[in-house]
Amino acid sequence: MLLVLGYFLIRRRSIRAHRACMIAAFITSVLFLISYLVYHYHHGATRFTGQGWVRPLYFMILITHTMLAALIVPFVLVTLYRAARGRFVSHARLARWTLPMWLYVSVTGVVVYLMLYRLYPTPAP
Repeated sequence: MLLVLGYFLIRRRSIRAHRACMIAAFITSVLFLISYLVYHYHHGATRFTGQGWVRPLYFMILITHTMLAALIVPFVLVTLYRAARGRFVSHARLARWTLPMWLYVSVTGVVVYLMLYRLYPTPAP
């Protein structure tokens, strides 16, 4: 949500609000990543139990999500760095690529979670 809001704020030239929104999105993402890593360090991997056509769909979403999640990190850092240094033309040029990737990673992360833990949960022992 913060990413989409930030996009619309910059389109309206609300620079301060855009900056606050993007910083909040970055901090939220970092906190999520830390909590994700800590959780999986302690609990390990969870197997996907879905069968049939949903199984390849899940793995396609998971693989693209994982690859872009790793790829997006330098994009986000460089985009933020350029904005912080006042290089707004190069910031905007890179942000055109960063935003859709960041949105894809955010949305597919929720989809993976829903599929893994809500739609096809691992049966309790």
